[in-house]
Amino acid sequence: MTVRISVRVLAALAVALLMNLSAHAQQAAPSRLDEIMKRGTLRVGMTGDYKPFTYLDKATQQFSGFDVDMAEALGKALGVKVEFVPTAWPKLMKDFEADQFDIAMGGVSVTLDRQKKGFFSAPIMREGKTPIARCADVGKYQTLPDIDKKGTRVIVNPGGTNERFARANIKDAEITVFADNTVIFDEIAKGNADLMMTDASETRYQQKQHQGVLCAVHPEKPFDFSEKAYWLQRDMALKHFVDQWLHISMEDGSYKKIYAAWFD
Repeated sequence: MTVRISVRVLAALAVALLMNLSAHAQQAAPSRLDEIMKRGTLRVGMTGDYKPFTYLDKATQQFSGFDVDMAEALGKALGVKVEFVPTAWPKLMKDFEADQFDIAMGGVSVTLDRQKKGFFSAPIMREGKTPIARCADVGKYQTLPDIDKKGTRVIVNPGGTNERFARANIKDAEITVFADNTVIFDEIAKGNADLMMTDASETRYQQKQHQGVLCAVHPEKPFDFSEKAYWLQRDMALKHFVDQWLHISMEDGSYKKIYAAWFD
């Protein structure tokens, strides 16, 4: 009987010790959120080539766009300054892994490959890939089989989900990679390409920028499903803060106000 009691006591002491060590370890290791607040700066990775989410004016080196305004709002909520770190779609993963920034913003799509490397915030937008073409050609490109024919010229920007989607679904049509995503839609308008497949939000925005020339093809019914969110370094405290900030922003109207300024 005494032996059984001793074993139980030792087991209880062992559990208590482990809990103590775990609590001590958590206290000893500050979270990314703590580091950001101590540093006084939130480092935000942005490509600067994806209107209306993000655009970098090369003359002034100033970023503007929906997610630029959202980043500033997040910085304000944290009580820190925002430092925008230029990156590019082909090296976004590499820069993220190298800890060049705390969070990636600017129209970032949720993917499982990215999820392996960090956390995503709650989604900010739900959409998918759909074509944009010259308005006179909209009827020609309603389905993927319509598009994937010899003689059709599909244009893509390099390194992101647009190129991956095109290469996964286009076998017979010609795919051209065009490096400058800020003027890629002008190539369609000028007749140098027939269409691009990109996120529905971007097709709607570019349709407004090229009124009467380029038209979004059924953006309300995209070819696939995707979501946009903010890609965070793997830290639960930071994720919880960003998710709560997004929740409050969407409930108090501040998200809607920023959205309307860029999309409506």
